[in-house]
Amino acid sequence: MALIGVPGLEWSDLNPSRTPNLWSLLSQGASASLSTRAVPPPDRGITCPTAGWLTVSAGQRAGTAGKGCLQPPTPQLTGEAAKIPNWPALTAYQSETGFDAQLGTLGQLVTDNGGKVAAIGPGAALAGADKSGNIAKYAPSLDAAGDLTPYNLIIMDAADLATAWTAQPLDEYGVPTPLPAAARQAAVTKADQQIGALIAKLPPNTTTLVAGISDVSPLAHLHVAIAKGPSPSGRPYDHGYLTATSTRQDALVTITDLTATAIQLLGLPAPRQVVGRPWQPNGPTAATPAETVAELADGDLASQVLREVRGPFFAVLVTVQLLFYAFAALALRRRRDTASSAPPGTTPPSTSFPSTEPPATNLPAAESSPSDSSITGPSIADHPSTQPPATNLPPTEPPSAEHPSSERSPIGRSSTTQEGTSALGTPGGDFASTSKLLRSVQIVAVISGAIPISTFLAQLVPWWTLPVPMLSVIVTIVAIAGLITALAFAGPWRAHVLGPLTVVAAVTSLALLIDVMTGSKLQVNAVTGYEPVTGGRFYGFSNIAFAVYATGTILGLAGVAQWLLSRGVSRVVVVAACALYGGLAVFADGWPSWGADFGGVPAFVIGMAVFLILLSGKRVSLLRLLLVGVVGIALVGALSVFDWLRPESQRTHLGNFVQQIIDGQAWTVVGRKFSAMIGVTVGNWSLTLLSLVALAFLFLILDRPSRWGASALGQAYRLAPTLRAGLFGALTCAFVGFLMNDSGIAIPAMALTVAVPLTLAACVRALQLTTVPTD
Repeated sequence: MALIGVPGLEWSDLNPSRTPNLWSLLSQGASASLSTRAVPPPDRGITCPTAGWLTVSAGQRAGTAGKGCLQPPTPQLTGEAAKIPNWPALTAYQSETGFDAQLGTLGQLVTDNGGKVAAIGPGAALAGADKSGNIAKYAPSLDAAGDLTPYNLIIMDAADLATAWTAQPLDEYGVPTPLPAAARQAAVTKADQQIGALIAKLPPNTTTLVAGISDVSPLAHLHVAIAKGPSPSGRPYDHGYLTATSTRQDALVTITDLTATAIQLLGLPAPRQVVGRPWQPNGPTAATPAETVAELADGDLASQVLREVRGPFFAVLVTVQLLFYAFAALALRRRRDTASSAPPGTTPPSTSFPSTEPPATNLPAAESSPSDSSITGPSIADHPSTQPPATNLPPTEPPSAEHPSSERSPIGRSSTTQEGTSALGTPGGDFASTSKLLRSVQIVAVISGAIPISTFLAQLVPWWTLPVPMLSVIVTIVAIAGLITALAFAGPWRAHVLGPLTVVAAVTSLALLIDVMTGSKLQVNAVTGYEPVTGGRFYGFSNIAFAVYATGTILGLAGVAQWLLSRGVSRVVVVAACALYGGLAVFADGWPSWGADFGGVPAFVIGMAVFLILLSGKRVSLLRLLLVGVVGIALVGALSVFDWLRPESQRTHLGNFVQQIIDGQAWTVVGRKFSAMIGVTVGNWSLTLLSLVALAFLFLILDRPSRWGASALGQAYRLAPTLRAGLFGALTCAFVGFLMNDSGIAIPAMALTVAVPLTLAACVRALQLTTVPTD
């Protein structure tokens, strides 16, 4: 077999006239975008050519020490054989990267099994050398290679693009500046000519792999991957897309897959340190090569645009969220001031119920509080049904069925009075303007709570192809959030405390559940998902998606539980129904073929358990939490062992982690992820600020009766007691997820971006519904 590396080759470089040999391979073989993520140089998220070749050698991410991109060292020839200079230093450095790549794995494996390796060019020598840095056959160019038929593995470095790039001036990070377009085209043409010359020397039916194994620009890209000839499965690499179980995505493979493919094509056993999976043909591609190139180039464009908009998008998201919390706090303060200055003969908006009779919302008398028309009603600490979920929490009180309402509601119960009076105490005047203000707060809060799931649904629209990508992605996301909000207010549920919350949360949970069961397409290149260029994850639940999914699931179940309880369904049945869907949601999160989420399962299990315990009316004790934590860890352990028992080529990172424990490499992985978690939490100050402000707004503005407080959360708990269980279950899940995942503060930040706005919307409606109507 032949492995041809063309550092920097992108799909936009291919052209039937400039690159006829590559175009012919594309027409006859299978193709995909190649994620080349290796160990980047300091301050640059790119793969240098030397790092790409070393990654092929090890089958694991590798890199070089120092600033910028070092050129591959020139091998020292001894006859036909050669030795890589400074090989021990290159090998030693890999233990400092957090990946512990074993350089020479590919070449050593071929040699140990009686095979022969021929390397053409310095980069190819890096990939084909054994663990001592030696290679039996080396030629600096194709012309000097001679007869290649005796060799089992032929590796060629078509380095024209890399050579032209390294001649460019260096930037402040020691990385060459971009190639001019004309110079790039000329270099690609030369590389294509080398490829054609090599193919002409190969025996018939030789499997040929072509890979753009690195970047040759200051920005990372997806690159070309083409395979022609028999595949490891025996099927030929016909015209179509490539895939691999490492990505589970059509037309997307990784650089470590290249090593695994070569090993399997040679019929050799894959060492455990090779983390990639073989390239496999995956069905037909576009009708013509030109259409195939256009589709694959579009995937790289999406990744480039995503990199440009992701940072600004999160900056806008955090800024808008902070401004909205300030606006909502002022609106609640205005309501308080309006209530305290109500004119004689009117009834100001009340946040508590009269003590003489049950409220219009038909909650039991035990839920009523003493008459108090001031805004500073009882706080969480004062009311037994609204204690935070620390140890020995009191049970959630069930809603009463003894006082039937004149209007049955899908979610909870509502007042029978008109909103213009029941929410205000009197029509017109300051109360009317306050009502409109609170109504706007409620609508904006629902839109805000729908933004996270809209960032994934936005992938249904090719926003990256529009003229102004940043504006396009924001407009697309806001438009989809607007549609979800319209649905939330479209039916009779809009009048009830948990109505809009339940709709948005249900859409969030179901959309991501369906997505992860069908290949996680919505998460690829989403601003809150994962990008193939980075190569951190390609399938299942990303950490941010998990946070959004788990929060939506728990809050959605809280709304459904309130609806069922309001219709007299037994609490046991309600808890069982919630546990059933919650179990499916957790299973989908952890199942290797779907979510494959190692750190999310224990967090999700603990969060769901807190929700179900509170929903059942029991207390959350420290012992119960510990037992639930053990169950969560046991569950993810069982899923990981199940995954490990599958063939190595089918394992996900769950099963790989079990093998790493067996091999004694687990602490390396844990240390790398812990460092990433600390780095994200400390470095991403904007998400840390957003999390702190959201928690402060929740517990100091919505809950506590202070100068800025509205006691609204207590009112929402009284009208919809299941909200308390759902909210604290979601918060618990977010906190545990923060501790167990390498995304750090991003998990609670996104969970709060769902939970706090939707809780605010419920609180605003509760304030409107808990007002005594005027006579």
